[in-house]
Amino acid sequence: MLVDGKQYQSIWPDENDKSIIRVIDQQKLPFFFETKELCSVEDVFNAVRDMTVRGAPLIGAAGAFGIYLATLEITHHTNILSHLNNAAGYLVSSRPTAVNLSWAVNHVMKKLTGLTNPEELSEAALRGALEICSLETENCRRIGEHGLKIIREISEKKDGAPVNILTHCNAGWLACIDYGTVTAPVYFAHEKGIPLHIWVDETRPKNQGARLTAWELGKQGVPYTLITDNAGGHLMQNGMVDLVFVGCDRATRSGDIANKIGTYLKALAAFDNNIPFYSLLPSTSIDFSLDDGLKDIVVEERDQDEITAVTGYEGGEIKSVRICPDDAKAGNWGFDITPARLVTALITEKGICNADEKSIKKLFSDKFN
Repeated sequence: MLVDGKQYQSIWPDENDKSIIRVIDQQKLPFFFETKELCSVEDVFNAVRDMTVRGAPLIGAAGAFGIYLATLEITHHTNILSHLNNAAGYLVSSRPTAVNLSWAVNHVMKKLTGLTNPEELSEAALRGALEICSLETENCRRIGEHGLKIIREISEKKDGAPVNILTHCNAGWLACIDYGTVTAPVYFAHEKGIPLHIWVDETRPKNQGARLTAWELGKQGVPYTLITDNAGGHLMQNGMVDLVFVGCDRATRSGDIANKIGTYLKALAAFDNNIPFYSLLPSTSIDFSLDDGLKDIVVEERDQDEITAVTGYEGGEIKSVRICPDDAKAGNWGFDITPARLVTALITEKGICNADEKSIKKLFSDKFN
């Protein structure tokens, strides 16, 4: 995607030094556009954990590059198998909910099977990580094409009046290497001149909607309005939302989805107001081994400091300000589970399907054993 006229993806190897992986520092946006160097497994772990990089496809790619960086740490004293297995386990432990992370790490690890030469290991790992970046970019492009059809149909029914889409968190190109899942059809519709308007949830506590989605849409010239997380129901009741687009960090084979905390409430409001609710996701975000999202998906609990303080910009600096009593205790669940019955359909790279096992199996029969 373009940022002030320059093409970017959200992760890439340094052009001059292949021992460095560069990422856009999402903790600094929208106030500063900065890139950060990742030079070790520890760097990748910390970047994923503290959400310098975030979004299911992106943290998968970061994990894959983490294995590549692990191969660069090998010396003639290294027990290679033990070293790589330890790195893989450590990287996967950085965030537990998104399935892309473990999938991508395992994908690259399989590429290294049977190799013992450090140089060959590094070449294979880098190749595997770049394959994942290309795959996720192409997945998002295809998701965009399928989602565009839905936007176009609603636009035609509205005789060209703007299509109002509500979204939650950030499932844009920042989270997905390029295009994004939720944003891909939005960008494609905008490019084709289809009038649309996006309601952007602020998405407490990290404010990914306010800080990242709003920034993305603004850079691409897409009309949007920032709203509080709890405004969605009111907008739906008053006919101001045509459809809801959300991402997904892990889906089950039966169509339950884990996404940013607050997604479930949006799905309930959409269901009550007969508004289509779509989850846009690549197949790499589907955990085909799981059936019951509420029972089987691990929901990450994060530091309570993210709840008790808010981060903003003042006087040229990014600052954190406490918003509650010093002794207040806070609960900080990063995700919730939306049951399949509330999901109108899943939009994947292979097409649109109902959120049920039979429909998902039709698209991805090779994933069912």
